[in-house]
Amino acid sequence: MTRKLSAEQVAGYARDGYVSPIDAFSPAQARAWRDRLEAFERAEGQKMTRGHNFKPHLLFPWVDEIVHSPAVLDAVEDLIGPDIRLFHLTVWPKDAGSGAHVSWHQDATYFALEPACHVTAWVALTDAPVEAGCMEVVPGSHKLGQLKHAEMQDPDNLLSRGQTLAVDVDRRRTVHMPVRAGQFSLHHTHLVHNSGPNRSHDRRIGLGISYIPTHASCTARRRVTAMLVRGTDSYGHFDDERRPIAEAGPDERAFHAAAVARFRGMNADVSGDVTV
Repeated sequence: MTRKLSAEQVAGYARDGYVSPIDAFSPAQARAWRDRLEAFERAEGQKMTRGHNFKPHLLFPWVDEIVHSPAVLDAVEDLIGPDIRLFHLTVWPKDAGSGAHVSWHQDATYFALEPACHVTAWVALTDAPVEAGCMEVVPGSHKLGQLKHAEMQDPDNLLSRGQTLAVDVDRRRTVHMPVRAGQFSLHHTHLVHNSGPNRSHDRRIGLGISYIPTHASCTARRRVTAMLVRGTDSYGHFDDERRPIAEAGPDERAFHAAAVARFRGMNADVSGDVTV
């Protein structure tokens, strides 16, 4: 028995590498979360975009609420089992009319996870129609395994290292995955995907939440952190992440900075193994 997804959706994920859309939160709830994110941006005088968009679940109780929500975790459990860690989280904002985009890539490229079984839940805080630059995927491409990527220097590419697929993949039959505010999608770590610029009249904001089963490990030399969000962990592959109490309080900021530094160090350590 599945908890949230239908048997057809689980089969579709195995076949195509994604499920979308999935209902989770009301538009009003998504709007409230967006308002809190943008209030923080105004207070900081800086938007949460490339270079400042990692691991907000360590700073904000409202993001912690999302990543622990049964509406999301029940669907993730249907795919990877009941013992779940949050390995990473990235905010993906695109201002209306900007050139911000995400190049063709696979999420697994710099994660060094073994086995490569993590699932990304993309939770929409705003509507993300095709014209706003929703995700575009190559169905079934997750079955190709890890592919070679190159690092392309492009300030408009939201990916932290500009990682871009460096091999030919048949993209004649791609599928767009529009979602409304409060919905989410799920995709496999090896699914080839991108997203184009936002040509709509509103900002597009989503959270890319990377969940893994607790038996998965990071093979990099540098040990990193991850948050246990459901079940138990009898493996101990990661150092635990603390849940935030205050909104970007001093303890939250200190732990967040240390966790991001460790993640970036790991990311740099493994980059030579997968790039061309």
